[in-house]
Amino acid sequence: MEIKPNEKIRVRLESFNHELLNTSCQKIMEITQNNNIDNVGVVSLPTDKRIYCVLRSPHVNKDSREHFEIRTHKRILEIYYDSSVNIFDLLVKSDLPPGVLYRICLS
Repeated sequence: MEIKPNEKIRVRLESFNHELLNTSCQKIMEITQNNNIDNVGVVSLPTDKRIYCVLRSPHVNKDSREHFEIRTHKRILEIYYDSSVNIFDLLVKSDLPPGVLYRICLS
């Protein structure tokens, strides 16, 4: 696959745990710095909040409810591609911790 030097690779990271997400970003940045790729930018995206309302009692007390929320933290890493290094293989072999979803796309 031929990639133009002005194109960039976007790695989108998502996780429920923001600490895991930050360590994954640092790990990818270290991998790119070790392979002489200096053009890396991290963009934080807004956190998605899903709020669920649950009745405490199934039969009585409809006014008594509990609220739970799930927060999804997201980051995008933009890597400007250097043709001398195969960056796709490095990113796939980067052993990110479980709980971090990542997508690699070419833009």
